[in-house]
Amino acid sequence: MLVAHGLTKEYQSGTQTLVVLRDVTFKIADGAFVSIVGPSGSGKTTLLGLLAGLDTPSRGTVTLDGVDLGSLDEDRRAKLRGEKVGFVFQSFQLIPTLTALENVQVPLELSGAVPMREATARARDLLARVGLGDRTHHFPQQLSGGEQQRVALARAFVNEPRVLFADEPTGNLDGTTGEVIVELLMQLNRERGCTIVLVTHDAALAARTQRTIRLRDGIVVEDVFHPAFDAAVASL
Repeated sequence: MLVAHGLTKEYQSGTQTLVVLRDVTFKIADGAFVSIVGPSGSGKTTLLGLLAGLDTPSRGTVTLDGVDLGSLDEDRRAKLRGEKVGFVFQSFQLIPTLTALENVQVPLELSGAVPMREATARARDLLARVGLGDRTHHFPQQLSGGEQQRVALARAFVNEPRVLFADEPTGNLDGTTGEVIVELLMQLNRERGCTIVLVTHDAALAARTQRTIRLRDGIVVEDVFHPAFDAAVASL
């Protein structure tokens, strides 16, 4: 599903060159659930942005579902993201003037991929799936942090993406609410076959994913699989 080859990202600051990522290479299989971990400043969020096509590398390539992102201009990358990518942000990024239902419908309305009636039905189904079937007409400020993150999760899945990227999806949540989000991610990964790549500082969360890629100073220093993952998913 994802192939990163020789990814390097540099920024110029005056006369200095800041290297954020250095020659990062790995493959992520279709349907995998992968965590990216490392200390602050290790390049985790930068890597996520490159994998999602939100940014371009200084050197190296990213292939997403067989498409070399470097061969696309910004408009075609945006089209690819709309068709195949979902994104969950730590800060939720909901539109405050729209209801939960309307927020979830936004990606489908922008793409025009399905009729409005189907978009509404799909959004309602996903909100019910994440336990918010009775909150469809509430605005973000009327929802708790955990409820807002569940709306964001439903929005990320509404276009039935091939891959979902999550940047610290439990970072602003208490432990109990974060656990609900983690279980939802695991269930949606299992039931919909969606590849999930998440960035987290939470070692316990990373240990529950299928595989962990650890960064330090922009370099992959560890890449491990967790045998207990399949048993955990099967028990859901």
